[in-house]
Amino acid sequence: MESFEFTKLAGAVLSALLLIFGTRTAIDMTVGHTPEKPGYILPIAAPAEAATPAAGAEPAAAPTGDGEKEVLALLPKANPESGKAIFRKCQACHVSEKGKTPTVGPNLWDVVNRAKASYPGYKYSEAMQKKGGEWSFDQLAHFLHSPKSFVPGTKMLFNGLPTVSDEADVIAYLATLADTPVPLPK
Repeated sequence: MESFEFTKLAGAVLSALLLIFGTRTAIDMTVGHTPEKPGYILPIAAPAEAATPAAGAEPAAAPTGDGEKEVLALLPKANPESGKAIFRKCQACHVSEKGKTPTVGPNLWDVVNRAKASYPGYKYSEAMQKKGGEWSFDQLAHFLHSPKSFVPGTKMLFNGLPTVSDEADVIAYLATLADTPVPLPK
């Protein structure tokens, strides 16, 4: 009989502890908190010039950096199939089928050599509308590398692709998205 009483007492104490610590754990999981410092800070290249143009002046096109030159050098050997796989990241916001209605971002069918901010039915940011020009290979390379530095004020939230080979492969894939695919440079 004594062991039965001890078992009941131990069960009650353990149940009380489980209730106390379980409730505290549930509260800690649901109440948001931020870490004291980030675990790793990503390096971000600061733009060489101020992003705000002088009053009445057109924003200058950001210069093509070494990364974009590397992408252009890799284009002749780029793999559109790899680009298609990488493009899955883009499909969260973009569609790439002919005639399909844009979603969060514009439809990218026939984007290579298309005028910027010109897909019908899509409302582009003011910054993108002012950019002007066409989506050439070098323009796409610069944009895919860092959309916010290429078009300050763009609505696009994506920070860019991680490697120049990924950029080249995605551009090669985008070049195939047309009734008449755009040939890659030799």
